[in-house]
Amino acid sequence: MDGTGSLKGRVALVTGGASGLGRATCVALAEVGAHVAVADINAAGSEETRALVADSGGSADVVALDVTDDASRRDVVTRLFDRHGDAFDILVNVAGIDRPGYITDIDLADYRQVQAVNVEGPIFLTSEFMKRVQNLPEGRTADVVHIVSLSALTSGSGAIAYNGSKAGFLNATKCIQRELREKAVRLPDGSERPFPCRLQSVIPAAMDTPMMEQWGIPPHLMMPPSAVAEMVRTLVTLHPSAFVPEMQIVPRLEPNFPR
Repeated sequence: MDGTGSLKGRVALVTGGASGLGRATCVALAEVGAHVAVADINAAGSEETRALVADSGGSADVVALDVTDDASRRDVVTRLFDRHGDAFDILVNVAGIDRPGYITDIDLADYRQVQAVNVEGPIFLTSEFMKRVQNLPEGRTADVVHIVSLSALTSGSGAIAYNGSKAGFLNATKCIQRELREKAVRLPDGSERPFPCRLQSVIPAAMDTPMMEQWGIPPHLMMPPSAVAEMVRTLVTLHPSAFVPEMQIVPRLEPNFPR
């Protein structure tokens, strides 16, 4: 991260990389030089993303990751640091699921799965990542980007699990951001320096992704995933002195726009 817009020499782990916004983010980061680790439980989709990155001249490989499994999270972070060392300094938490359900028929297992993927997974993956990057050489800063959702700020029928999870994830993200501002790293000589990682978040409205098909929103009223992926790329290429706590991005046209 040097403010030039280039990610050459840096390695990024992108969760949910097998489709939708995760795939678009992998492509967007690779376009400016990052080597991307495409992480997902969908191996076939991840391989399609890797091939797409390669076809566009970028560099990527596939890593199997179940964000709900603690051992899987630790294993992926450990393997990437062992392979790439300090070059592995970008984490983008995209993976998310939605299980609609009204209060009278919501399924407990579905609800818990949404919380595990949308809240617990990215929080504890971020924790594993930050334990490692706190030892980055002086002058280096790692980047974490959390993909939240405008649903964190709204309410809707049949969306208890998803909206609730995103609201919790947004607040957890704000807590981590505050900790990073307050937390110092003690150096061997006894001095201290700021924690060498910034956490920024993107709060997008509806995107034209496979997850949104169940809601029946016309594609022309949603954003393409590439539009949001460009915002992610912007955040991780900002000058080290800059910090965007949260960035909202919505379609130009609202669903009720008169025609």
